[in-house]
Amino acid sequence: MRFEWTYHGTPLKLQNFLQRQGVSRAQLKRVKFHGGAVFVNRRQRNTAFQLQDGDAVLLQMAPEVPVDTVVPYRAPLTVVYEDDYLLVVNKPAGVASIPDAAKGNDSMANIVKAYLADTHAESTAIHVVTRLDRDTSGLMLFAKHGFVHSLLDRQLHSDDLQKQYLALCTNPAPLPPHGWLCLRIGRTAEFYMKRGVTPQGKVSVTEYQLVAQSSQAALVRVTLHTGRTHQIRVHFAAVGHPLFGDDLYGGPLTGIKRQALHCADLQFWHPLLHQTLHLTAPLPADMVSLGHAVGVCAD
Repeated sequence: MRFEWTYHGTPLKLQNFLQRQGVSRAQLKRVKFHGGAVFVNRRQRNTAFQLQDGDAVLLQMAPEVPVDTVVPYRAPLTVVYEDDYLLVVNKPAGVASIPDAAKGNDSMANIVKAYLADTHAESTAIHVVTRLDRDTSGLMLFAKHGFVHSLLDRQLHSDDLQKQYLALCTNPAPLPPHGWLCLRIGRTAEFYMKRGVTPQGKVSVTEYQLVAQSSQAALVRVTLHTGRTHQIRVHFAAVGHPLFGDDLYGGPLTGIKRQALHCADLQFWHPLLHQTLHLTAPLPADMVSLGHAVGVCAD
């Protein structure tokens, strides 16, 4: 994959410039020894070359080798956004983000690998930037190259990359229009996958905005300020508002066959196009149907 920049400034060593763009020493080593190249004004140069103001830099990365453990799996795929560098898809509920040896090779990673092969992408190496639980639907971000992945990874714990979820929770008492849930989350002894609120847990911060509510349910828009396992599900269950369909955390199991949670908004800074992307995915049919059934307008 090729990456291009124009240098502006006083004379600077090419290696230093590339590191400022986020190219690591390991990536530069791969360029040098595994088939990549660096060009300045269309002439191949080594990394000790001194750049001048206005120089055009082109980095040709070494070819990536896809891992055999991710087997292509062909299934319908809803592409929300795609360019040469990244791919955003709308994951359905019931599909894992990455392969699980015990549950087969039909994960989103497998499906995306087949899609990349069928669309003749430059590489079919899989780079999952944002994951979702198997039974959570919504937006997932994939990078098409390890370098792009590393640039996006830097945004995961910053304001540059933000995810918002829509959740349908039970509503035994009216929720305030806006709130913060700041409860420590840790493992429980009950089940290795289960999390709970514990004094020894990690600091966990969830913010929500009330979208609509009835006597039975509330539709909330949730922003995570930390990224703990099952954070939304644990926090809302802990304050007495478990999500519908969430059998692990005490939610009612009528009206939907999975936790009523959907990643609806994804906003991030595109590191190569130098612009903010804001992408959305509509509420899926099972949550819309449940929303109507419990008296919440969820269209």
